[in-house]
Amino acid sequence: MAVRHLLVAASTLALVASSVSAETLRWARAGDALTLDPHAQNEGPTHTVRHQMYEPLIIRDTSGAFEPALATDWGPSADDPNVWVFNLRQGVKFHDGADFTAEDVVFSFERAKQPNSDMKELIGSIVEVRAVDDYTIEMVTSGPNPILPSNLTNLFIMDKGWSEANNTVDVQDFEGGELTYATTNANGTGPYVLTSREPDVRTVMTRNENYWGRDQFPLEVSEIIYTPIQNAATRVAALLSGEIDFLQDMPVQDLERVNSVDGLVVKKAPQNRVIFFGMNQGADDIEADNVDGKNPLADARVRKAMSMSINRDAIQQVVMRDQSIPAGMIAPPFVNGWTAEMDAESSTDIEAAKALMAEAGYGDGFSIRLDCPNDRYINDEAICQAAVGMMAQIGVTVNLDAKPKAQHFPLITDGKTDFYMLGWGVPTYDSEYIFNFLVHGRESDIGTWNGTGFDNDELDAKIKSLASNTDLAARNQDIADIWRVVQDETLYIPIHHQVLNWGMADGVGIEVDPEDQPKVKYFTMN
Repeated sequence: MAVRHLLVAASTLALVASSVSAETLRWARAGDALTLDPHAQNEGPTHTVRHQMYEPLIIRDTSGAFEPALATDWGPSADDPNVWVFNLRQGVKFHDGADFTAEDVVFSFERAKQPNSDMKELIGSIVEVRAVDDYTIEMVTSGPNPILPSNLTNLFIMDKGWSEANNTVDVQDFEGGELTYATTNANGTGPYVLTSREPDVRTVMTRNENYWGRDQFPLEVSEIIYTPIQNAATRVAALLSGEIDFLQDMPVQDLERVNSVDGLVVKKAPQNRVIFFGMNQGADDIEADNVDGKNPLADARVRKAMSMSINRDAIQQVVMRDQSIPAGMIAPPFVNGWTAEMDAESSTDIEAAKALMAEAGYGDGFSIRLDCPNDRYINDEAICQAAVGMMAQIGVTVNLDAKPKAQHFPLITDGKTDFYMLGWGVPTYDSEYIFNFLVHGRESDIGTWNGTGFDNDELDAKIKSLASNTDLAARNQDIADIWRVVQDETLYIPIHHQVLNWGMADGVGIEVDPEDQPKVKYFTMN
């Protein structure tokens, strides 16, 4: 299959024709990995790139089912309900030739619990990881944790020796702007080896010929050239002209155009992700508005009115070209705790919203800044632009500030935004993941993406109890009770569930992953 190199240099995109073999996968999407440090950022595209080079103990296959990776089997200890036992894969080597052993697992989990780690919430219930021998580890939890394996599918294992030799024992301080050796270098056990890395320009990986799974997976791609292309029209043009052969972020306005071209195909599936707005209700006063001395977002009536001003059906039809599903809660349908009833609770009612604004003392409205990414979610900036017009109908003047995700996300994690867009996928398929990151009050090891300022000690205790509640009926009731508070407080403004569209040359064989995490070892190339 003849395609062309996509070369990105500085600010100029130059497309140069050249012939390549079918084993080269030229892959593009809107944004790049934020960092290669395995534990610095818990972000979808970042995980996706790292999954090609690093591996966790357990992964999910393209159907969402568990699949052994660096652990061959696992289960609760027969002797202690607070212990999980993992048997590790033997004969695995890191890319530099070092042996993979239990020591590397212990090191990686200790590293992932550091303050700068964005993965620490996932393993907050783990109090100790200990090596029984070179290929057996035990994870000791603060109480019985029936869903622990679900939290490990993006927890990558590093080589302890390599980390020590390259001064990367500590997790990169991403929010603080730190750069380390692990930021742009990698040494994993995965199916592809990093060849070159130019952040926001191009990342090249080559097949690991010594990969432990060489005979278990297709591994037909011998080289990956990954290129972030923020501009939607440029991405589509690259696919149409053959400069790339796999496009992960297909613009919805171009789906029919691409699908009608001989040699190209668009594949779609619902995504395990919700798009929503967050509001800082916790501060007495906020900087992003024009109201002196108080915070309009602290009033639940204002939050409810803002949500009621959003016409989700119009966004679905006009902005998303029917490639979204209007949402009433910030959990995807894949997730334990989601209900159709709660997901239908968002409604548009301008007159009722105006009445709530007047009742709250904001009949004349107010202005506020909305922080929005422009290279992370499908039509993210366009969704924000639509919301600007919708909220104007109830007197809320929204000033849109859209920027790349690398600048946008730290605003949330550092508490520097009062009104923002965020999207959330749930790799554990359980509501506890949402609550730990987005509902629990912000602490050093939990609630790190909760930019709302919401903090309820009673609810926090109930959230923490989910990790050790083995009575699944009681646990599910607690989940339902927590969701009721989230819904009643209008803690967030749900917009929609994303629908994934992947565009590709018809010789590329892969089905859409609901996690939006293509793992190239599964790809076939014809």
